[in-house]
Amino acid sequence: MTRTRWALAGVLALALVLYTWALSGMANTYYSAAVLSATQSWKAFFFGALDAGSFITVDKPPLALWVMALSARIFGFSTWSMLVPQALAGVAAIAVVSSAVRRNMSGYFGERRAEAAGLVAAVAMTLTPITVAINRDNNPDTLLVLLLTAAAWFCLEALRTGRARWLLLCAVFVGLGFTTKMLQAYLVLPAFALAYLLCARTGLVRRIGHLLAAGAVLVVSSAWWMLIVDLWPAASRPYVGGSTDNTVRDLVVGYNGLGRIFGQGGGRGPTFGGEPGAGRLFNEVMAGQISWLLPLCAIALLVALAAGLRARGPERTWTWGPWLVWGGWLAVHVVVFSFSSGTFHPYYSTAMAPAVAALTGMGGVLMWRLYREGHALGWALPLAVVVTGGWAFAVLRRTPEWTPWLAWAVLAATVLAGLALVLARVRRGAALTVTGLILALVAGLAGPAAYAVTPLQSPVNGTNPTAGPNTGRGGFGGPTGMPGGRPPTGDRPPRDQGTPTGGRGNQGLSGGPGGRGVSAELTNHLLANRGNAEWLVAVGSAQQAASLILSTGRPVIAMGGFTGSDPAMTTARLEELTSSGRLRYVMTGGGRGGGQATSWVQENCVAVQGQDGLHDCS
Repeated sequence: MTRTRWALAGVLALALVLYTWALSGMANTYYSAAVLSATQSWKAFFFGALDAGSFITVDKPPLALWVMALSARIFGFSTWSMLVPQALAGVAAIAVVSSAVRRNMSGYFGERRAEAAGLVAAVAMTLTPITVAINRDNNPDTLLVLLLTAAAWFCLEALRTGRARWLLLCAVFVGLGFTTKMLQAYLVLPAFALAYLLCARTGLVRRIGHLLAAGAVLVVSSAWWMLIVDLWPAASRPYVGGSTDNTVRDLVVGYNGLGRIFGQGGGRGPTFGGEPGAGRLFNEVMAGQISWLLPLCAIALLVALAAGLRARGPERTWTWGPWLVWGGWLAVHVVVFSFSSGTFHPYYSTAMAPAVAALTGMGGVLMWRLYREGHALGWALPLAVVVTGGWAFAVLRRTPEWTPWLAWAVLAATVLAGLALVLARVRRGAALTVTGLILALVAGLAGPAAYAVTPLQSPVNGTNPTAGPNTGRGGFGGPTGMPGGRPPTGDRPPRDQGTPTGGRGNQGLSGGPGGRGVSAELTNHLLANRGNAEWLVAVGSAQQAASLILSTGRPVIAMGGFTGSDPAMTTARLEELTSSGRLRYVMTGGGRGGGQATSWVQENCVAVQGQDGLHDCS
């Protein structure tokens, strides 16, 4: 192994430490409950049901849950069995991005410089703050990033070789991404398709044919689970959480599709990431999560464009390919994430990290090459260092009380790096050049590195995982949230970290949106009097149900799904469940879930004395 390869191994080891250090808690209890349920029932496993009784699914497709649930089935359900697969997926994504950069830049940079570009990309992705936060969590974004980076790897191989098989594999992995987080996976498609159409090393007719074949593969690999679920008799499967008509098709187009871009039902979603607009990714919530290297990426793309226009023939074709893949990936995500009016969490931006990392590695080495060759475009290197370091200083100064010396150290490194690189270019001093590069790394990476280690200092925040100082901005529905990695009051995950067992009582349970807590006394009453009922109780929303599932290990019905407003529980369905003895208790008043069924409960069930909101329907 070369020294660069050993360095890459060290970076991957560092990533694994960042993603696994002091893991505790149940992360996002909504998904944790679904993972636990999947270990108890293969039906719940396949459908991605929240509860082992398979009343309702989570509001995402189940591929990420399958990975965590298989681990939990093998090693037993716990924080580590659930979250270590996420961490490993995060490390694998870094390795894939590094490999893609190295393989596809070696023909232009040479092997040693291509290895350096891959190493820089790995470091940049490892230290992306929001990526550290989400890779310590159980949201599906971690697996989505791995699948999309693998798709990019295959796409780049297809460009380099002109062979259809690589493009078909690219389509398969984007389809798997769809089975992880639906339409968000498709944001990479414009970049991949355009790059292949323009740059693949084969004839135009073949390129078009390969793209059509890949489109067919994409449809199959995306739609198979959706078609099975929608064709399955509704009476014998769980309700599709998040949908309005109990179909995955509606979930894809509505809640997880256009609803994310334009706002569910034409309205605005919770502003976790701040107001939509051109400056969203640079605002006080988002800047510290993903924006550190965006100025460098923009400069790198401009330099690559200028350098590429000077190329001729096959060299131009090769030059454009990787830049179109990664640059197009980044551009589409920037536009969509900046202007989406629906629910937007900061951690969605982790999908930008592979492109940011690749462009940082490729762009840094490209500018270094031009700098060393004395090319006029080489002046872009000191410019990029100054702009990147200056932006880091601006981000750090937004929280002057947090590590106050760091911003000034970054500013000093930026100024000195810029001067050293300018003087070295004029006087060609090797010592000045090395000094300038070292200081440039400090200027560009000290800020994100400082943010990246903050998630290690507190329990995993499954509600809205972020990195950096706790500024108290950008939470659910407005300025009362928690971008510092700590959940708001009422959304704190259960304190237990191991396998749920019955009768432990209250673990800090929360009803989620519109929900209500469940006391230890009420929980113990349910456990003691459940009898032969399949479900422990029916409650209004999924957050309340998830907490009960995790604290008791028993199936719980979430009548209204994640938001509490899903029309999953009808009067007829509730009457059938209670009359058959499959459900005995129903809790009303915990959110909007239940609708007309709640009125039926109040009219036909007996309120349990001393247990507020609980009704016995036996």
